[in-house]
Amino acid sequence: MKFLALGAAAVALALTPGTASADELPTFDFTDCPAPPANADPGTWRCEAFVSQGKLTIGDRVIPLGELRLTFSEGRVDGRYAQEFGALRHAPATVPGLAGTTLQLRYGGYSDFQGNDTRRGELDVYAVLRHPLLRKGCSIGTAAAPLHTVVHDDPALPPTVLSKNPPTVHFGVVDPALALPATHGCGPLGKLVDSRLGLPSPSVFHQTTYVQYKQL
Repeated sequence: MKFLALGAAAVALALTPGTASADELPTFDFTDCPAPPANADPGTWRCEAFVSQGKLTIGDRVIPLGELRLTFSEGRVDGRYAQEFGALRHAPATVPGLAGTTLQLRYGGYSDFQGNDTRRGELDVYAVLRHPLLRKGCSIGTAAAPLHTVVHDDPALPPTVLSKNPPTVHFGVVDPALALPATHGCGPLGKLVDSRLGLPSPSVFHQTTYVQYKQL
């Protein structure tokens, strides 16, 4: 999922600015921005704050994920690219077809937001499932064995610069082959959840994202 990321936003910022009005933009929060490391090259670090709307498609089932927020910082150390993860924030989203069940994405411990010619970025996550009848540790993937998502540019929503001051970009990303395992730690109803969701299964993750940059 690089829910996520432009990492190499300098390319996007060379595009023609868009025309979105201020009231169409989300509110960006830089509270979770990691500070540059002590040995950072001066003047090279910035924070990127992402606000996304995501959806997960499993077969013919679509799970709207609602709003996802992610922050990280990037810059140079001894002349080389470096990055520091900030936070992934996701409010529990209702799972269609499983009354009373919610899904919440959490950070899985690995990220790489430096885009290249083959992908826009990578992020490890896992999904916590909540329902009164499911065990507390119910999830798809786990912190120890997270889901590895690799996102690519979505040709249906190419990067558009909305503002150069502050730098703000709108774009879409997609992971067309996110592998979802069977649920873990859900208790006796785990097999029922797997059956309803069609797990294990490949899936498609789409994300529509706004990102704003702040110099550190």
